[in-house]
Amino acid sequence: MLLVVTDERCADHTAGTHHPERPDRLWAALDGVARAGFADALEYVTPRPATDEDLTLVHTAELVSHVRSVGDAGGGRLDPDTVMNDASLDAALLAAGSVLTAVDRLLDDARLHGAYCVVRPPGHHATADRSMGFCLFNSVAIAAASRAHAGEKVAIVDIDAHHGNGTQDIFVRDPRVFYASVHQSPLYPGTGALTERGEDAGIGTTVNVPLPPGATGDIARRAIDDVIGPAIGDFGPDWLFVSAGYDGHRADPITDLGYTSTDIGDLMGALGTLVPPARTVVVLEGGYDLDAVRDSSSAVVARLLGENLRPEPSGEGGPGREIVDLARRLHREQG
Repeated sequence: MLLVVTDERCADHTAGTHHPERPDRLWAALDGVARAGFADALEYVTPRPATDEDLTLVHTAELVSHVRSVGDAGGGRLDPDTVMNDASLDAALLAAGSVLTAVDRLLDDARLHGAYCVVRPPGHHATADRSMGFCLFNSVAIAAASRAHAGEKVAIVDIDAHHGNGTQDIFVRDPRVFYASVHQSPLYPGTGALTERGEDAGIGTTVNVPLPPGATGDIARRAIDDVIGPAIGDFGPDWLFVSAGYDGHRADPITDLGYTSTDIGDLMGALGTLVPPARTVVVLEGGYDLDAVRDSSSAVVARLLGENLRPEPSGEGGPGREIVDLARRLHREQG
């Protein structure tokens, strides 16, 4: 049984008529869940909203207060790309609470084998003290911090085309949380170089594989199999959280990678072997072509249920193999 955590109120957040992070993304992802064809194996629940105590596990009280004040005033601009309306605060609190809800349910119900949080706005660009890149609060980071405070080790793998600078920054010195990203470079926000490996006590718990434009799914899968997977095996996490951005798809309008929805499912399949299924939580991040979001969501749900749904042919033959090889050597040499 797969837990699906979602709430239609997440569609009430809008950032403007022509903004790519639009409400239809939620419906496309949920349509993908339904079209995957596993209705009898799904349990839908609504999330509880995150509290200020939850948010301040990773965010400053000043940031939380600022976002609340903008929301209470009916909306406004947090940065050039990150805009709130009068429903954005509630949506962001539900999105942040969704991952906490998923964790609580997985701990309480042995029937469940993993969770998929279909929520918005996304979160992985939000740092401790700044909302940015369409992201208000960092939903994955909040849940990861909650498990770390409970004495558990957490691995976060970010497959969004954009590097999750916020998540990395929050945990860059924390040896309890491992962060890995395979992403396009160059691309916003300009972070995630191979040499970014953590700081102080967290050295070695950050792994980045920056792929060039045009990189295809076989290259990203190689990054998981040869670099990120072995590093996570060495780390030995209790939990795996996946920041599942679908903007690596070749149809995405704001990125230039060459994945297909089948490739994104294959990445999830590779990641699904790293911890027990009941300790895996997948969270929707980016992805701005609605068909790609729908089909990628279907492929991910299938993989979480141990099935292999292939909505379109895999992509292969793109550039980036040498970057993966360099990342593998770096991990082996520096550990």
